[in-house]
Amino acid sequence: MPSVAFHTLGCKVNHYETEAIWQLFQSNGYERTDFEKRSDVYVINTCTVTNTGDKKSRQVIRRAIRKNPDAVICVTGCYAQTSPAEVMAIPGVDVVVGTQDRVKMLDYIEQYKRERQPINGVGNIMKARVYEELEVPAFTDRTRASLKIQEGCNNFCTFCIIPWARGLLRSRKPEHVIEQAQQLVDSGYQEIVLTGIHTAGYGEDMKDYNFAQLLSDLDEQVKGLKRLRISSIEASQVTDEVIEVLDRSDKVVPHLHIPLQSGSNTVLKRMRRKYSMEMFADRLNKLKKALPGLAITSDVIVGFPGETEEEFMETYNFIKEHKFSELHVFPFSKRTGTPAATMEDQVPEDVKNERVHRLIELSNQLAKEYASDYEGEVLEIIPEELDKDYPEENMLLGYTANYMKVRIPGTEDLIGKLVRVKITKAGYPVNEGQFVRVMDVDQAETTATA
Repeated sequence: MPSVAFHTLGCKVNHYETEAIWQLFQSNGYERTDFEKRSDVYVINTCTVTNTGDKKSRQVIRRAIRKNPDAVICVTGCYAQTSPAEVMAIPGVDVVVGTQDRVKMLDYIEQYKRERQPINGVGNIMKARVYEELEVPAFTDRTRASLKIQEGCNNFCTFCIIPWARGLLRSRKPEHVIEQAQQLVDSGYQEIVLTGIHTAGYGEDMKDYNFAQLLSDLDEQVKGLKRLRISSIEASQVTDEVIEVLDRSDKVVPHLHIPLQSGSNTVLKRMRRKYSMEMFADRLNKLKKALPGLAITSDVIVGFPGETEEEFMETYNFIKEHKFSELHVFPFSKRTGTPAATMEDQVPEDVKNERVHRLIELSNQLAKEYASDYEGEVLEIIPEELDKDYPEENMLLGYTANYMKVRIPGTEDLIGKLVRVKITKAGYPVNEGQFVRVMDVDQAETTATA
């Protein structure tokens, strides 16, 4: 049996696609081995979101070549898409496929074995107009499944290379999304995370269908689904229609990740983002009215070219005022090929780092405040894994619907089940809880509506 080993760099979409590529290999009689072991084929799924992403991708490619110089080395993903010539120039790389045509990978490998000539299978991604179907009926993770619903992005923010790596927005057919969601629930997943490159842009390329309708259809048509999570949604995509679906659904979880990037209108203009702070604030206020207790997490870029102390403080105060529940903070990093990389007034590294620390401190404080509202409350979690920090004791970790991490004493048989827990001690990054009871399927329905 030939063996294949995978290494995935970058985002959740890449991890999803690696699972999809593995399905293709599996149905062709391959067995999966660990990347650190000797394998017949190595597949490296690369990232290009930053220059560091490129560099890391190259390091991993070279590592695979050293492991087994006779193996077929296959490179795919975003870095392969944007810089195929650079990847092909690494001695030992045999097959390069970008972010389309993944299904051809196995044919290319067979062709390479016959001809022993490196193959560049990367096409022009800007011409891709149809969503590429890649089935993922099961995941290595047992508790929540990702479901990719769209590909590409039309936004062209000045700091971002992704449209060049992924192409323009294209949505998966609604019936395929619903069918795959049902398949995932039938194989035992309680929670589905909708994911994509510009997830809530879903349907922008369709005539009479949009993201809110997809949410509504998943909610009504997928039998047995307990939780539906949106991996990320832009402020401009939080329409009244989406808010309405969130309000009436008992499956869509009370947690949204809405990338802010900056809380200053002048910086947002330079970033070419599609909203103003006034609009963002308006959406947040509407959401919180419709969904009391909603957790809002966000991404922020600190030290974008030209960012003054005043502009940074606008961001800081906006986040503080609107009580985000957790932030992912990134110092701006120049991505070659994007307009922001050549902008004047680049912010010095020490200033960036100092601002990053201030925001992380604020984020930790807000996360603790948010969690403290739930001390003594009974919430539902889906235990995901044993807590490795407490190997002696049986401790499980899982997430509530509003994305608080909870540790409870419990045994492995609870993993993947819906469990009621009481939050005994709120904290961040982890809350302590105690087991109340397992929800059986029908009870979960009744208590959710009660």
